Amino acid sequence: MPELIAQPSRIESAGNKPKIIDEFVGRVNTQTEAVSIAKMRSPSGWSEPRQRPEFDEFTIVLNGTLHVEYEGGTLEVNAGQAVICRRDEWIRYSTPGEEGAEYIAVCLPAFSPDTVRRDA
Repeated sequence: MPELIAQPSRIESAGNKPKIIDEFVGRVNTQTEAVSIAKMRSPSGWSEPRQRPEFDEFTIVLNGTLHVEYEGGTLEVNAGQAVICRRDEWIRYSTPGEEGAEYIAVCLPAFSPDTVRRDA
């Protein structure tokens, strides 16, 4: 039988400014370890610590621009575009543009603070 997810759980974010994370599927909202699906809203000037996660992350930008730093360069992911960051790849997300960004993130397996491996 299908399971309705009536509302997401609001998750606290890491970074220099508050970011809204609404987890629809994942370890917190549905006790799902296989995958997490969350809608993010990052303000202008937001950035998070560098990380080397133990999961693959698939991100679709709905509005604004998501800046992705990786070993060897940077990407600007604009509304209507997506990016895949593979497990064990060093990355850092930020939204330096004046409009910030709104995006959907899917992590396989599900996101966990224990497996994101952020830099100190």
